[in-house]
Amino acid sequence: MDLTDRIIEERKVDISETWLWEAYPDAFRKLLIDHSSHKNIIWATDSYLEFGVGYQFDDEITPEKIIGAHGQLIRPQALKDRDEQIRRVKEKAEVFTPSWICNAQNNLIDEAWFGRANVFNEEITLEDGSHSWIPTDGKIEFSDEKGKSWKDYVRDMLLEITCGEAPYLVSRYDAVGGEPIHDLKMRIGLLDRKLRVVSENTKTSGDWIDWAKTALECTYGYEWQGDNLFLAREALMLTVLDYYRAKFGKEMPKQSIPGLAYIISWNIFQMDGLKYVIPETCGKRESGNRLFDKLFSDELPPFEGCDACKTGQGLHNGIPVMIRAYHNSANKKKKGVTDVLFRSLINPH
Repeated sequence: MDLTDRIIEERKVDISETWLWEAYPDAFRKLLIDHSSHKNIIWATDSYLEFGVGYQFDDEITPEKIIGAHGQLIRPQALKDRDEQIRRVKEKAEVFTPSWICNAQNNLIDEAWFGRANVFNEEITLEDGSHSWIPTDGKIEFSDEKGKSWKDYVRDMLLEITCGEAPYLVSRYDAVGGEPIHDLKMRIGLLDRKLRVVSENTKTSGDWIDWAKTALECTYGYEWQGDNLFLAREALMLTVLDYYRAKFGKEMPKQSIPGLAYIISWNIFQMDGLKYVIPETCGKRESGNRLFDKLFSDELPPFEGCDACKTGQGLHNGIPVMIRAYHNSANKKKKGVTDVLFRSLINPH
């Protein structure tokens, strides 16, 4: 595949997983990793039962299941069959937010951080009543106040809960209508904003990649359903490649891409957000997944059944979700436990 074909394919809303596998096989494998179970992410949905063995709720998603003849099996919500959309809304309350609402809410986050409005764009209402925005011109300005530099902005810890396809983090397309957003200036995700700042404040490819990795390290999200989770991870990686290409007019060095995917596989993770475990694993956690047990053996309930599921109190005994703390001075570059770092993201103050 030549450069032109690659760019055309990357800019599609529904990416062919076969293409992604052929273009970036090492990164593809990493995008499927689940670091909590030391396996791959699971489907965690019954949407694919018709495809038989390997497509059940608790089966792992592996490359061979989503490439080749199944290269377009995983599709964004906007492009799914209407009946499937309705079913998932009923069963999992799966709803998606249009880009203009994501933008308005992200603008409020930035207004609080910067102390001023309209930092990245100005929201507008068009004559037909629809909503849009006008991106700001020029370089984003930062104050001299301590803790408010461009580097501080990139390092700011962010989390999208129940992230679906992560429309608050990246905006390659509108999650509801499915329209692509090709113009990087019009993208409104929180990671999009960090990458804009990185591009405006770095000069060399090496510095850009280092700061893009930092932006990824400080950007988190979790999701229940495996197909959505993979789409979110895929979107984050392709977004970074989009901004690199726009900055330097060429593709990112191929050897750098698996490292991005590895960070993404840690930070965009699969979880039941009410129980802090991999979906539907209470009462059936495998004996091999005992890292958490060794660290916190006094806090875990026994394997048999799950008292927390029955009573609504205490710790659930499913496979506990692990996330990584990169920039915590007390735990730099070490594995962090969801119950520690995750709570700090939810309640930063």
